[in-house]
Amino acid sequence: MQLAGKLSAADLNDVGTDTRSKTQWRAIAPAAAIPKLLIRSCAVLLGLASIVAVSLVGILSFGFYSAAMLLGKIRPLRAAYQFLSRTYDRFLDRLAQTVLRDSRDTPALRIMVSLTLTALPIFVMQLILGKPRLVLAIAFYLSLCGPRFQRSVRMFSAKHLEAHHPQGYFSQKYDKVFGRYVEFFLGYLYGDLPELGRTVHVRLHHKENGGPDDNASTIGYDRTNPLHFFWYLSDNIWTTLGLAPYAYFRAKGDVKNQRRMLWGITRYLIYFAAVFIYDWRIGIVYVLVPLFSMNFIMAITSWVQHAFCDPEHPEDYFVNTVTVFDDVNFMNEGYHLCHHHRSGLHWTEMPAHLDRIRDKMRESGSLVFRDMDFMELFIELTLLRRMDVLAEKLVPWEPMTHEQRLALLVNRTKPARAVTA
Repeated sequence: MQLAGKLSAADLNDVGTDTRSKTQWRAIAPAAAIPKLLIRSCAVLLGLASIVAVSLVGILSFGFYSAAMLLGKIRPLRAAYQFLSRTYDRFLDRLAQTVLRDSRDTPALRIMVSLTLTALPIFVMQLILGKPRLVLAIAFYLSLCGPRFQRSVRMFSAKHLEAHHPQGYFSQKYDKVFGRYVEFFLGYLYGDLPELGRTVHVRLHHKENGGPDDNASTIGYDRTNPLHFFWYLSDNIWTTLGLAPYAYFRAKGDVKNQRRMLWGITRYLIYFAAVFIYDWRIGIVYVLVPLFSMNFIMAITSWVQHAFCDPEHPEDYFVNTVTVFDDVNFMNEGYHLCHHHRSGLHWTEMPAHLDRIRDKMRESGSLVFRDMDFMELFIELTLLRRMDVLAEKLVPWEPMTHEQRLALLVNRTKPARAVTA
């Protein structure tokens, strides 16, 4: 909310005029029907709503983390949790051999089963009871997010990799029932529009690789400026709602993916309307808040994964794609450049692939950070603007002084040249 208070008209005019492909803006705004100012004002309000929504959910998630840490210090409770966790893992290992196409995707199965046994029954129970219950709402969001948003991150990674599986995770025997189970079923609970993974991520993002025509491009923004992120967050709502990707495919004459997007938007609108008609209060708590929270999560992810481009060559994905290493790298999400280079490669093979492309990464000046995840990168880069911390965690290809690292990072986060249609 503080960001919004500091957002001036000059900031709004400076940021966002040329940061997205002009073909998208023309397609989003019907000619001479809705002034651009109205669209921007609406986007700002939705951006503010996204901040409020994710803040409320974040209080629960981090409160849950603090409580879990305290309870974890009680030895009997810790021992019981570890025993149940090991038993659960053994059960999932056996189940994966039967239901998955590739048993290496067991971590994705774990998050699918966990959500199916927690968040989904809570939502159904709430629909049966009718009037929203505070206890159920808290349990629902703790089930969705987990401590420190860990479940949200794992869900995001599972959906991301599912999008690159032509037949989804499940074997042929179970595919007809559970095909693309994460995106096309569980995704509704998170406010995640169908086709944002299979169509937008695969057919758009991996085609444009974070370049000028990518609907998720950040190259026109100063990635160290919180106000610029606020505008990006506000603008991102058109991607979250499927409108910007639809406009992209329409401008490109891609009828097949245009229809896919239209069908995905329609399905989510039917779900959205059905819940609100049933009870508008349930709609706000269980549909609208997850939608706004998803907008924030998507914006942060897109903001940092391609945050460090060469202003003179913004289309070079070897330069603008970030690699991060931390202790918990769920399904190797941090190997983002490897994923862009070989998107069909299984996530377990990413570390070996990084070794194969190491020379190309060195030649291109690809950026690699250690001891941080994408959320920490966002906090240090944009919220705290501590470039000195990032310089310390940067893994250079050649010996560099601290000052040289800082200069490199400053140059890579400057807004690139104006994007034109």
